[in-house]
Amino acid sequence: MRQAKEPASAGAVLGWLVLAALAPGAAHLRAGWRKTGLVLLSCYIVGLLALLALALTTDNLLGSLTENSWLTSIMVGTGVLGVAWFALIVHSFVVLRPGRLPQSGQILSGTLAGLLAVVVVFPFGWVTQAVWTSRQTLNDIFQETPSDAPSDGAAAAEKPEDPWTGRQRVNILLLGGDGDDDRIGIRTDSMNLASVDVKTGNTVLFSLPRNLEDVRFRPGTPMAQRFPTGFRLPPDPGGGRSDLLNSVWEYADSHPEIFGGKQHQGAKVLMDTIGYTLGVKVDWYALVNIWGFARIIDAIGGITITVEQDVVFGKYNEGLVKAGTRKLKGADAMWYARSRTYSDDYTRMHRQRCVLGALLDQADPATVLSRFNRIALATKELIKTDIPRGMLKNLVPLSLKVKNAKVTSVQFVPPLISTGYPDWEKIREIAGKALRDSARADSPVAASASPSSSPSASASPSPKKSAAAKKTGQNPAKGLMEGCGGPL
Repeated sequence: MRQAKEPASAGAVLGWLVLAALAPGAAHLRAGWRKTGLVLLSCYIVGLLALLALALTTDNLLGSLTENSWLTSIMVGTGVLGVAWFALIVHSFVVLRPGRLPQSGQILSGTLAGLLAVVVVFPFGWVTQAVWTSRQTLNDIFQETPSDAPSDGAAAAEKPEDPWTGRQRVNILLLGGDGDDDRIGIRTDSMNLASVDVKTGNTVLFSLPRNLEDVRFRPGTPMAQRFPTGFRLPPDPGGGRSDLLNSVWEYADSHPEIFGGKQHQGAKVLMDTIGYTLGVKVDWYALVNIWGFARIIDAIGGITITVEQDVVFGKYNEGLVKAGTRKLKGADAMWYARSRTYSDDYTRMHRQRCVLGALLDQADPATVLSRFNRIALATKELIKTDIPRGMLKNLVPLSLKVKNAKVTSVQFVPPLISTGYPDWEKIREIAGKALRDSARADSPVAASASPSSSPSASASPSPKKSAAAKKTGQNPAKGLMEGCGGPL
């Protein structure tokens, strides 16, 4: 027969219930249920130690949390634990025998015990809902078994011990466009290639202007056969041009006959074209609807930027982002980055770089966690990507390296590069030097390595510098936030 130790008051009952919520079995021990209490407490301690061991022994834990199997297990596990914790509070209340309290104490302790039982379920419910949202978002954006994943990426997925198959850098094309499901082709008004060192996370962000003319295509490709001397079309009826770099995707999608009738070749063509232009191999791309990007900024609560001078926008110049250091909401941040009123493409590219830098700097883990659901839902505005679902487990830890690594930026704009008459050899030389300098930043071994040791060097130029490159006399690579907040 159990010798129950009765709590002296409703406050004591509630105190033991709170302790039981933090250390299961405590209330049972207090009530004389010794064996049950010890079993509950032992299971709790063993569970905590098991979770600690899992965290310490699992390689790439954060990356593994992107896999469906892990996410499903977490959802089921947290759901079961939530129900168990609810039942624990209820049973703990029963064994404490509140029936021996005065009537007023019974009512008070019963009411508060019920509230506590509901409250302890909330964390488990939040985790379950967040994991479900994450799982759905990842499944909506990334393909589980993409038919056109890069061969080296597929090999990497099969070799977790070396996910990058010996390569030094991963190159991802980041695009901002105006595409949608109800239109053919996409105009990519923002084109940035992020080249990431897989060991250090050091990143070079290459920004290419939308109005780059006479774009050259890799020799032997269908586009090169159609345009052997560069991408050139007759002027549009209104005098505009549809043969600039930002039109390559749209043109390729609109002319499947060039590719033997194959549809939707725009992404491949643009990736290959930009890779050939810079002398690298582009692994994957991510295309973001520009206003979807604004929703991501809103989801993290805005970004703080120093606006160098008033930025006017709108059809009738009715909008204004005032000069000064301020926190911008998504819409204002996008107008700051995109407006060409009283400005030009190159100033706009500078502002876009500052927005990217501010977002990278201010999207800290605490902010992401506290606003997780909003960020996940906003990320669904990512229209297209060919990053394989299986590669996420490797890209997640790489992105954490980038957060704390050296990020530099190269913008191919005048006077560095003439957009009307581009010096293609100079562009490749500048890109090659920026990549070598990025590798040199932390590792003396990487400093002696040539980009030719990577698959990305298939179009690398000769190391011999051109006369035009010598004349510049300065390094065009800058810190990502360098010049942001200063004079343009």
